[in-house]
Amino acid sequence: MKELVNFIAASLVDQPQAVEVNETAQEDAVVIELRVAKDDLGKVIGKQGRTARAIRVLLSAAATRQNKRARLEIVE
Repeated sequence: MKELVNFIAASLVDQPQAVEVNETAQEDAVVIELRVAKDDLGKVIGKQGRTARAIRVLLSAAATRQNKRARLEIVE
């Protein structure tokens, strides 16, 4: 799942080398933290959060296939 978020984010931004994805396991879910360059933050979030919502839907679908729960946090 970490690789999926990394691929999607790197494809969207102007500075793909600045994309960082960290995955941590909690009791009930896997938390994926996404960091991008400050200039690219708007591209990852999108208008009214539509792009971020779409990434979360894809992540949720990938997690469901593995019988897990996943949560995406976009960190500044």
